[in-house]
Amino acid sequence: MQTTMFKGSTVNLEGDALNVGDKAPVVHAIGTDLNNIEIGGAKDRIQLLITVPSLDTDTCAAETRRFNEDVNNLDICETTVVSMDLPFASERFCTTSGIENLSVASDYIDKEVSKAYGVLMSDNKLKGLSARAVFVIDRSGVIVYKEIVGEVTAEPNYEAALEAIKQAR
Repeated sequence: MQTTMFKGSTVNLEGDALNVGDKAPVVHAIGTDLNNIEIGGAKDRIQLLITVPSLDTDTCAAETRRFNEDVNNLDICETTVVSMDLPFASERFCTTSGIENLSVASDYIDKEVSKAYGVLMSDNKLKGLSARAVFVIDRSGVIVYKEIVGEVTAEPNYEAALEAIKQAR
């Protein structure tokens, strides 16, 4: 079991603790159109998987907007932001925020993504939400970068994630 922090309090994470070098499990989340989005495994593009607690928070919204801009010119990358928000709320967020360069998905039904990637917060006031994390998965389906943000209210290391994508080419 891994941990993260929420405003200085320890939060335990539930699920499989994946690391760089591990195969990225194939899982599904629900897209804004209510269709399944497949995440993980081998694909013809590098995958950037971002998990956040809720798009309805300032930090999650800022992170999603930033990655939307950063991946705009990266046609080698398939980017998915996964939260526990309902698909309808995620779609509204994308529409009002101009999110066009990445997909957002919901893990609210069975928390398959969060459990498989070891980012499901299992206690504290955020129990049942996804921790803030970033995974880069190369074309062969191997995790080449992982960051579980140490403080849930902080933003990830954007530059390191983008560099990992470039290195995975």
